[in-house]
Amino acid sequence: MMKRVTNQLVASARMLAVPAVAVGAFALGAALFVGHGFVHAAGAGAAPMDDNSVEALTSLDRAMEAVAKRVTPAVVNVAVTARATGEDQASDGQDQGGQGGGQMQQLPPGLRQFFFGGQMPQMQQQQPQYEHGIGSGIIISPDGYILTNDHVVNGSTNIKVTLNDRRILSAKVVGVDKLTDLAVIKVNATNLPTIAWGDSTKLEPGQTVLAFGSPFGYFQFSVTRGIVSAVNRPNPYSDDARKPGNFIQTDAAINPGNSGGALVNAHGELVGINTFIITNSGSFAGAGFAIPSQMARSVSEQLIKNGKIEHGYLGISMNDVTPENAHFFNLQEAAGAIVAQVTPDSPASRGGMQQGDVITELNGSKIVNGSALQVAVSEMTPGTKMTLGVMRNGKPVSLNLTVGQFHAKSELASSDDSSDGQGNAKTGKLGLAVANLTSDARQQINAPDSVHGVVVQSVRPASPADDAGLQPGDVIMEVNRKPAESASAFVNQVHQEQNGKDLLLLVWSKGNASYRTIHADQSENNG
Repeated sequence: MMKRVTNQLVASARMLAVPAVAVGAFALGAALFVGHGFVHAAGAGAAPMDDNSVEALTSLDRAMEAVAKRVTPAVVNVAVTARATGEDQASDGQDQGGQGGGQMQQLPPGLRQFFFGGQMPQMQQQQPQYEHGIGSGIIISPDGYILTNDHVVNGSTNIKVTLNDRRILSAKVVGVDKLTDLAVIKVNATNLPTIAWGDSTKLEPGQTVLAFGSPFGYFQFSVTRGIVSAVNRPNPYSDDARKPGNFIQTDAAINPGNSGGALVNAHGELVGINTFIITNSGSFAGAGFAIPSQMARSVSEQLIKNGKIEHGYLGISMNDVTPENAHFFNLQEAAGAIVAQVTPDSPASRGGMQQGDVITELNGSKIVNGSALQVAVSEMTPGTKMTLGVMRNGKPVSLNLTVGQFHAKSELASSDDSSDGQGNAKTGKLGLAVANLTSDARQQINAPDSVHGVVVQSVRPASPADDAGLQPGDVIMEVNRKPAESASAFVNQVHQEQNGKDLLLLVWSKGNASYRTIHADQSENNG
């Protein structure tokens, strides 16, 4: 099947190509037909610039050309066929809200747009239906191992790889890692060109990078140039708080079909794997994201060796230390990872870690934020011993832990009256209404027995609570590091703080706890 949204995307690309030529011709015509009816080129007779005048630009061109020639042979096109789900086969060709179906329907929006795919037209209702998608890949060993994204090969029944020399080879899946969205596939070939690994930890914003892949599936072996826009970006499409972020953001143009393609530095070294884009149109809008090579190399090596990967696991949910929340934890520096939740009977709980601890060091190395710790622990082999430096209530503590093994299925980290007479409470200062967490409410929001606090009933639009991301069904467990024992107690805690002073809330939401800093509304004097 090729859904309407996909066809439109291709059509748009084709239609835009013609006006672009027309505009160019019009502009050229304007330059040629000037003067007294005579045809001449604007600036005719001007001498070309000498090499010395443009030496900097030509040197840059030659350098980029050399990188492109070095990297392009190791980038491949990956075409995938996957069996559609029963839901898709019963859709009788309707556009499901403009999104793909089957395996692609399960992808977050950013990934679904970034992986260029569709489904074969339906011939007969009883015949099995198949989806077709096109992504990219990177040859990482001469004997045929290729790195790509898990969402490119997810559910595949057939994989065809097109090499730079135009050979088309069948590939099989060696192993996948859904947590990092990485996969390794293999073709039967030898002496293939490869890319050298680079060090993504040394990337800095502003650094030149090149992106390689197959945009829109049709334009194979394309290269674009840009810069590193930012590093250590979280995943805006993450459906699981345990999925590592740490993404590289780049403005090198990447589009649907670039999933699994290479992001390289000026030395032609692999520093990232293109994974998703943020866009309102489905096409490149200046913000592309890549998995850092630090993570990709470790995952690919384990997949090649074992066919699977074992991620390290501590059993905590974390927040970054920021200038806004540092003083709540008696910290002098806005760096580290705040422990918002400790899973019972986890490596963290057995090692003595507590909610509210701030992790500042791992085996003597400084921890800048939660993402850095998450990536470091994820790459550790289960059973590894580690020492964490922790600040607890402003005092340093050393904890010795043993890394556990991650198991995805089992280890998941405007009245302003103070009361409505039914156990509910409203706070104009924050713009939300809360209620006691009764057994019925706990069952309705599926909150475990270990979660205690008050449940959010409503949030006023554009209020401080809304700005902090609070939603109905969230549970506020603490206010400024103190337990929220009841709805009325919560209101009293909020009232005790000075108007305009920030509040730190510990919030449980959809299975994970996190700290939220709220800028209270100074205009609300009665709570």
